[in-house]
This record gives sequence, structure tokens and C-alpha cells, in this order.
Amino acid sequence: MLDPLIKVIEVPCDQKRAFTIFIDEMDTWWPLGKFTTSAMRGAAAVSIKVESNKDGRIVEIGPDGSEHLWGSIKEYKPYDFLSMHFHIPTPNEKVEDRSLVEVRFTKLAEKLTKVELKQSNWEAFGKRAKMLLGGYGGGWDLIFVVAYKEACSKNK
Repeated sequence: MLDPLIKVIEVPCDQKRAFTIFIDEMDTWWPLGKFTTSAMRGAAAVSIKVESNKDGRIVEIGPDGSEHLWGSIKEYKPYDFLSMHFHIPTPNEKVEDRSLVEVRFTKLAEKLTKVELKQSNWEAFGKRAKMLLGGYGGGWDLIFVVAYKEACSKNK
């Protein structure tokens, strides 16, 4: 069993805003030209559509209008916690299983929130598990630690 990947940051906005930016405004901070199925094909994604509710889908919209399912929301508890089955597929990859991403939002002060992202269930990827764990580790540093935190800093 592989250990979960954990990233913890503090963002300079209130808990409700931190939650909203993370899930409802994902395509404003996610690097659409780098970490998407469309980018792997050579073009930036147009957007990310998130159905913000339990069982809601997370879908990348490609430049040609194609949809690429990244996952679905398993638990949705505004503004404290959400979990999702998650994996960005490579072009032409048929995805049967996904990792589990859990995100917890904890108020530290009026405009300061701790956000903890934990990704687990690497075993779902079989022989590719260690490779994907390493890739997501570096990816979340750029996406979550840098881009998401920056979005929260702009949207105090």
C-alpha cells in the first residue's frame, strides 16, 4: 500500500471563499495549457466544468468541444470538506479506476484558511501507481501550492 500524497497550505481568504475558488472556480486557476488531456494533445483546454454537488462530475472541455471526464465528487460539504474520485486521463486512455482526493478547509482567522489536500487509492492504478504518485506530487506543487494559492490571494 502506497502512502497518501498530502499537501497543506494556508490561503489568505476566508473559508467559504477558499472552498468556492477551489471547486466552483477551478478553471480560473488550473493551468489549462499544461495539466489537461487537451494539453497532452498539444492545445490548451477551454475550461473545466464542475457539477458542485454529491456525485457531480468534473469534466475538462477541450478546444474542439470534446469532454474528458476527470472524476466525480464523492462527498460535498460546503465549506468544510469535499472528496472526489480523480484522475486526468492521457489521450485515448480508458480510465476504469481513479484516486481519491480529499480536500479539507479549516478556518484559522477571519481571512486565513488552512487547506489540506490528500490523494490516496494509488493501488487503483496497478503497476503505474508509483509513477503516477510521483507525477501528481510535482503536479500538485504547481497546481495547488502555487496556482490555487495565488488565486486565493487575488480574491480576498
